[in-house]
Amino acid sequence: MLHLSDDKITFLEEKALEIRKSIVEMLMEAKSGHTAGSLGMADVFSAFYFHILKHDPRNPSWEERDRLVLSNGHICPVLYAAMAHSGYFPVEELKTLRKFGSRLQGHPHREFLPMLETSSGPLGHGLSQAIGMAFADRLDKGFSSSRFIYCFMGDGELDEGAVWEAMMLAGKERLRNLIAIVDRNNIQIDGFTENVMPLEPLRDKFESFGWHVLEIDGHNMEAIVNAVEEAKAIFEKPSIIIAHTIPGKGVKMFQNDYKWHGNPPDQKQGGSALAELRTLGGQIASEHE
Repeated sequence: MLHLSDDKITFLEEKALEIRKSIVEMLMEAKSGHTAGSLGMADVFSAFYFHILKHDPRNPSWEERDRLVLSNGHICPVLYAAMAHSGYFPVEELKTLRKFGSRLQGHPHREFLPMLETSSGPLGHGLSQAIGMAFADRLDKGFSSSRFIYCFMGDGELDEGAVWEAMMLAGKERLRNLIAIVDRNNIQIDGFTENVMPLEPLRDKFESFGWHVLEIDGHNMEAIVNAVEEAKAIFEKPSIIIAHTIPGKGVKMFQNDYKWHGNPPDQKQGGSALAELRTLGGQIASEHE
C-alpha cells in the first residue's frame, strides 16, 4: 500500500479545509443549497483533485484525462469548490452559486460549465452514464486503457432501482476501468437512510452484483488514496468504495443532522461555521509539526 508523507497529508487536509470554507461561503451567499453532504465529501474531493485524478485544469478537454461523474448532483458545492481551488475557474466565481445566469447551477449543468463531464440532477442515473463512458473507452482502447471512470454516488440515491440495473450490467461486463465511490453518510432528505429505506448489508449486496468492494474512513487521506490504488489493481471486475463519512464534517452544528441535507446556513450560522473551520485549520497545522 502507498504511504503518503506527512507533508502530503497536511497539504490535502488543508485543501479540504479550503474547500469546506468555500462551501459555507457559497451557501451563505446563495441562501439555498445542500450543506451536509457537500461538507462531508470535502476530504474525498481534495484527495481526488489534488492527488488521484488524472486531469489538467489548463486543458479540461485533454483526451487522456480520467472522467469524474457526480451522480448525486445536489452536492455540487463541493465539486465546484474543488474545481475552483484546483484552477478550473476563479475561486471568486464560487459566490455566484445558484444565481441567475451563473455557470454554477444548483445541479451540475454541462451546457453552462463545459468542463463538467455530465449534467446531473435526477438521482440514480450517474452510474449508468459512467458505465457508458467505461464501455466506450474499452471499445476505443481495449483493456490497455490507462484511463479510469469514477462515479460518485450518495447512499440515499441507492433507493433508486436504476442504480441496481446499472450495477448488474457493470458486473456482467467486468468493467475494470470503472470505480464507484458511495458517500455512506447515513442521511437523506427525509431522515436517516436505515429508517427511510434500509440499505444494509450494503457490502454484501454490492459483492453479489459482481463488484470488488472496499470500505474506508472517508476522512482519512491515506485510506482514500490506498483504496483507489487497490481498485485500480483489480482487473477482473469493477470496484466500489464505500466511504463512511460524517455529514456536515468540520462544523459541529451541522454534523450528523439530516435536516442540514438540503438547508443552507444563514449569516449567523455561517459565520460561526467559518470561525470553527478557521480553528480547525490551526489544529491541522499543529498536528503535523
